[in-house]
Amino acid sequence: MPGIVHQLSGLGGCTHPIRLDGHRTEYDIDTATGEIGRVLHHLDSTSLPAGQLLVRCNNRRMTRCPACAEVYRRDTFHLITSGLRGGKGIPEHVAAHPRVFATFTAPSFGPVHNRPTGPAGTVRPCRCGVTHGQEDDALGTPLAPDTYDYEAAVLWNAHAGQLWRRFSTYLRREVAKRAGLSQRRFREHGRVSFAKVAEYQKRGAVHFHAVIRIDGPSGGDTPPPPWATAELLTDAIRAAAAKVRVDGPVIDGRTHTFTFGRQLDVRTIRSAEFNDGQELTERAVAAYIAKYATKGAETATGALDRPLKFAAELAQLDISDHARRLIRTAWSLGARKELEHLRLRAWAHMLGFRGHFSTKSRRYSTTLGALRDARAEWRRAQAAVANGPETDTMYVLAHWVFAGTGLSDAEAWLAASLKPAPGTEGEPTA
Repeated sequence: MPGIVHQLSGLGGCTHPIRLDGHRTEYDIDTATGEIGRVLHHLDSTSLPAGQLLVRCNNRRMTRCPACAEVYRRDTFHLITSGLRGGKGIPEHVAAHPRVFATFTAPSFGPVHNRPTGPAGTVRPCRCGVTHGQEDDALGTPLAPDTYDYEAAVLWNAHAGQLWRRFSTYLRREVAKRAGLSQRRFREHGRVSFAKVAEYQKRGAVHFHAVIRIDGPSGGDTPPPPWATAELLTDAIRAAAAKVRVDGPVIDGRTHTFTFGRQLDVRTIRSAEFNDGQELTERAVAAYIAKYATKGAETATGALDRPLKFAAELAQLDISDHARRLIRTAWSLGARKELEHLRLRAWAHMLGFRGHFSTKSRRYSTTLGALRDARAEWRRAQAAVANGPETDTMYVLAHWVFAGTGLSDAEAWLAASLKPAPGTEGEPTA
């Protein structure tokens, strides 16, 4: 019992770990001859209490594994924060660079149930005549489902990543234009950096939240040029968002062209932590983006958090009619030869969107990989304190194969009663 308790607590609360069969052997090396010597340590999966090595699943979705999703959320928070105030290898003077928080929405595909607001934030009745509550399941669903443009909605999601990439190019052009520079000369004076996250609206359309910043030519390490201001950046974002478009496929004689929606919100980020909610702060922005990094279509629309294998599965699933029609549309479009490259069937559960949920430009801040490496290094340092440091002349031979996922009923029951061991995030547990 102590052995299985130790192994399960080392998962850090992961409820759907990956199971591995195999072994790991550490050998000493003779520094004089280079020959492999005695065995320092040997681990075989069959000797472990669970019968296999258990590794965290590291799934970012809160609906799949709350513990791993929480680690991902915290890492995303630090990634965004380091680009706003410095730290994790980013200089602190980055906090003085012009930066804004922008939200880009999808266009309309038909009227939906909503909560329109009036003066002083009062909520008005929807076009259906009902004043919906914030948790009303009808929010985001079409007023007239039979005329709602499901085809365009799915295809917009499928092209949203491409639309963002093109927008980032347009934005650099617009910033250079307002500075009176060519694009080539702009690279000698400044750089546009960003970090963004995708979020599903209730209607099932993806929109983007982004932190966008102007730096010097070497990124956050260098101060921005004197002409760079948050006002200039805001104006450039609005111009680029209005101009960008992506040509889509022609389906049954209908040509699709994709643009951002008319609702564009751009706000300057302030450095103050506490201001009675009057300004958008660094901490509020980082927390907001990190929250949505762990959610998908299943959170907003009641859709699925895993791929479909067969369209027939839809009839057995407890999902909303709106989500079912979006998924069925993606599945049907995925059968078209000319849309193969969009892989709509593989991403039908995501309503056509197949891009990364959180992305950033290279010089915005640190990386999720760097944060995971730092955490693993901390664990190794803690192990060295307890077991003695590793030698530089050690040879490791390991072989692991996938053996399944999840916990047995008994393991799950026991794991639910355990408190995760401190410092166990992101590492295999033996």
